[in-house]
Amino acid sequence: RFGFIMAAVGSSVGLGNIWRVTYTTGENGGGAFVLAHLGFLLLIAFPLLAAEYAIGRRSGHSAVESVQALARVSGKSELWGGVAWLGSLAAFFILTFYSVVSSWFMAYVPIAFSGAFADGVGSVDVSAQRFADVTSDMPRLLACLAIFIGAAAIVVGRGVKRGIERASTILMPVFVALFLVLLGFSATEGAFGDAVGFLTSVRLEDFSFAMLLDALAQSFFATGVGAAVMITYGAYLKDNANIPRSAAIVAGADTAVALVVALMVFSLVFAVGSDPSSGFDLLFVNLPIGLAAMPFGQVAGGAFFLLALFAARASSISLMEVAVSWLDERTGVTRWGAALGVGFAAFVIGAGYIFSREYIVFVDFIAASLLMPLGGFLIAVFSGWVIEKKLMESEFGSPFFRVWRPLVRWVIPIAIGVVLVFGVWEKLGA
Repeated sequence: RFGFIMAAVGSSVGLGNIWRVTYTTGENGGGAFVLAHLGFLLLIAFPLLAAEYAIGRRSGHSAVESVQALARVSGKSELWGGVAWLGSLAAFFILTFYSVVSSWFMAYVPIAFSGAFADGVGSVDVSAQRFADVTSDMPRLLACLAIFIGAAAIVVGRGVKRGIERASTILMPVFVALFLVLLGFSATEGAFGDAVGFLTSVRLEDFSFAMLLDALAQSFFATGVGAAVMITYGAYLKDNANIPRSAAIVAGADTAVALVVALMVFSLVFAVGSDPSSGFDLLFVNLPIGLAAMPFGQVAGGAFFLLALFAARASSISLMEVAVSWLDERTGVTRWGAALGVGFAAFVIGAGYIFSREYIVFVDFIAASLLMPLGGFLIAVFSGWVIEKKLMESEFGSPFFRVWRPLVRWVIPIAIGVVLVFGVWEKLGA
């Protein structure tokens, strides 16, 4: 159980709660986005997370086979397996650009520990030029990308017990230890009050369907819902494990880390008067300025990027496992062969993003803002309307099921549909 929780938390608490949540919160004005994000986590992501665990555990197979098996048992078409295929596609897209962003973090670790952040301290231009230099150093980034994906492939290739669980039970406690140290740094040396105010001040003018779509996408990206990841992990969940409790622990850990990381980052950003809405480059351009101004900023900076790298590795493992588990189960390919094949494909596509960085924003939008919400919508329909009622009730127990079923049958599909349609319309119109 501990291994499963650590693996699932490691999957959720990745770059989604360090890199993505900070820049999307900054871009969307702070408090309103946080409120919407928390609401979507509680009312949409958490019930769907429980549904995906139940689907995976009930079948005990890869995501695609799990959905097809439950469709067959319920007397429905195996074409419902397309729900998991859509999620698997989203997971692979995320893995490709996620690995590139992770290679940036890997490249920044030695830069931070060297004290280079102090060069031109306080200058956004100097910091922006450093980021441009790093992202244009093709040999270094390709090497980092190969190391990052290769390390994930080795863990996945070793299997669940010897690979994923063992890595997660080591990485997550290390992550928490580094995390607490950096939180103490930012609370004592940063503009902590300004960060709290930014994250709690809700302004009506910040609400829009585009912002709500970003918040919905972030709740899915952070928990792994809609990408077949948690169906895959659910297959490894013990029969005696309490699914609602497991989902609550993972969603709670996800929320806590996201909020505290946001406090930590924005405390340092506001301490040097930097712009919280700088977007995609926030952690690589604006945050280093704050880190350089801190006492022991050299150590704190290196620790932060190392922490982000630990979190990214745990998430990349879960994203890769979606495809590897299916290949291992349904083809003649060994787990090692599947891991190496998926890793190689991710490396080739990721190398393309290194040479054309603007595509990362586009693929992030397609995967996180389109495919994952659509996948969540279909999971709600499948678990609430297609699977036999008694199957899901036996997985949850009656008290939770009585609240869960109306949510996934009515509230969640309607809410996702409205936010997805009007949010995309508003973003495309902008």
